[in-house]
Amino acid sequence: MRIVFAGTPEFARVALEKLHAAGFDIALVLTQPDRPAGRGLKLQASPVKQWALAHNLAVAQPRSLRLDGKYPDDAAAAKAAIDAARSDVMVVAAYGLILPQWVLDTPRLGCLNIHASLLPRWRGAAPIHRAIEAGDAQTGITIMQMDAGLDTGDMLLTGVQMIAPDDTTPSLHDKLAAMGGRLIVEALETLARSGSRLRKQPLEGVTYAHKIDKQEAQIDWQQSAAVIERRVRAFNPFPGASSVLNGEVIKLQNAHISGAACAREIRAGSILSVRKEGIDVAAGDGVLSITRLQKAGGKPMDVADFLRGFDVQPGMMFAALCK
Repeated sequence: MRIVFAGTPEFARVALEKLHAAGFDIALVLTQPDRPAGRGLKLQASPVKQWALAHNLAVAQPRSLRLDGKYPDDAAAAKAAIDAARSDVMVVAAYGLILPQWVLDTPRLGCLNIHASLLPRWRGAAPIHRAIEAGDAQTGITIMQMDAGLDTGDMLLTGVQMIAPDDTTPSLHDKLAAMGGRLIVEALETLARSGSRLRKQPLEGVTYAHKIDKQEAQIDWQQSAAVIERRVRAFNPFPGASSVLNGEVIKLQNAHISGAACAREIRAGSILSVRKEGIDVAAGDGVLSITRLQKAGGKPMDVADFLRGFDVQPGMMFAALCK
């Protein structure tokens, strides 16, 4: 089976590697243009591009695929490359560009998407973050036939992944990336052998995983300890659940719900105790024990190391970020 692959981040790179190892003919790889990254803001190729070039695969990096859009020359060149690839199917994984109808119609068997949720729950841009934030017990991978809607296409294959109590976005990402690579190989082998067996998405249970915004970083200590703890895990590493202590912005990297009781008269955000194992903070309902923190511009540290360079005392208050 001849494939055009479209993807950009590490999640997509894993799938590309699995397809290549399974022996599929990858005629063309589409990925986002190089972006400035790091302190020097040097242009950096995506993980997909780096892997594709290392394995001598043809790469195209259009800024848009809309023939009538802002970059018609890019789109026209991409169309020529996609047409020339004469693919059976396009595999899409976290590509980052909207696919116009002409793209969906070009491959003989259409376009398959590797989506990191059990559709129709968490359609959209940030399904891994939102599943953790919501406290879901499980998530998974859906291999879906793409249509013009936002993750609304018929489903070819699904796989379930339980969410561990300590899963962060990176740890769950890695589990789902590995599952996505396995399932897309299985889906394409099934497609080649016996054709598609598509299922409509259920009409019930639709939710949307809106893109993560930096404004969501601010911790509201009036929320329950359970809600804050989930947000710490969901927003690790970006944008990082943050609060202000002694005038400095502090990111919470790890935390857990403490079994300690909290008197009603204690203000949310108050530091109750400071130990090398954790800093206990009053939330709107319960106590959150912070075990790993990061100062702006610094490295993440366990509490014991953090306390060597930052004075934290019971009675201090975590405050809201300045807007």
